[in-house]
Amino acid sequence: MKRVYNFNAGPAALPKEVLKRAQQQLLDFENTGMSLMELSHRSKEYDKVHTKATTLLKELLQIPDSYEILFMQGGASLQFSAIPMNFLAKGKQGNYSLTGSWSEKALKEAQKLGDTHIASSTKETGYAGIPSHLELSDDPAYLHITSNNTIFGTQWRDFPSLSPDVPLIADMSSDILSRPLHIEDFSIIYAGAQKNLGPSGVTVVIIKKEVLAECPENIPTMLNYQTFAKNKSLYNTPPTFSIYMLSLVLEWVAEQGGVAAIEEINKKKAGLLYNTIDQSDGFYIGHAENDARSNMNVTFNLSTKELTTAFLAQAKEEGFVGLGGHRMVGGCRASIYNAVPLESCEALAEFMEAFRSNNR
Repeated sequence: MKRVYNFNAGPAALPKEVLKRAQQQLLDFENTGMSLMELSHRSKEYDKVHTKATTLLKELLQIPDSYEILFMQGGASLQFSAIPMNFLAKGKQGNYSLTGSWSEKALKEAQKLGDTHIASSTKETGYAGIPSHLELSDDPAYLHITSNNTIFGTQWRDFPSLSPDVPLIADMSSDILSRPLHIEDFSIIYAGAQKNLGPSGVTVVIIKKEVLAECPENIPTMLNYQTFAKNKSLYNTPPTFSIYMLSLVLEWVAEQGGVAAIEEINKKKAGLLYNTIDQSDGFYIGHAENDARSNMNVTFNLSTKELTTAFLAQAKEEGFVGLGGHRMVGGCRASIYNAVPLESCEALAEFMEAFRSNNR
């Protein structure tokens, strides 16, 4: 069978090696005579998978023992509500940095639950950049950021430096595991899996243990982080297959040399496409400001709408999938998450050069 060049924004590409391993064990996992999808989440066989996923994530991101790793459901969108439910106390303000539609949605959910404050925003520039400064409210409950903005193709290079009494919360759904992190800078990191971690269905939450003590008891059980921390993320049936796939992806990252090695590959991939855009004499027009460009989502337009339509149509014919920009902004977008190989980006760059030559 022929595999396409997959540049989908999410659910996104998975490593071929991971898919093959899952295929080999699909009908009979670890000689149980059952698929992992059929195993009890209380079984010893599944417990090994669950523990391995936690251990590998802890090792790869160098997560200290002072943090809990939780496996939740509902995607990042449910976290938009869980964060203010747990941590937006009366009399305080949830501070939000607006860098795209996902941070806007996070703010919208918080506004339903308490007082909020916009600490920074790049909306006036069409979300083409990352804020250069913050103006926190008088009594901030936390600062929430979105580390990478899939729709507009921007990414935080350096994270905000806050006083110790202001928790930093980051939605890292689209760039977690793409670069090393200093975990202690954050109180909470959360990420839907379907970009860099595995298939959709599981949401990873990395949360400081001392923050867990702040979770109130009078909120729904499944939105309280303590529920998951106290029950090893097994309070109810977890998304077992998604967690299994997550464990395989984490194994694959380790085999590539770890997160630092993955970061170097990601820089090469992004650099290749951005160079193609920059050297096109205006034929391709990047959306993001140079110092805010994402290494995960390369967004660009062509000089006319007709050219953009022709580009996307021809690209699809030649096996490039998922290059259409988000419906909010149009244009083109190449999502080049960890599992997208360098060869796919090389092929796309060659196609972009050829299309430019044929349409000047």
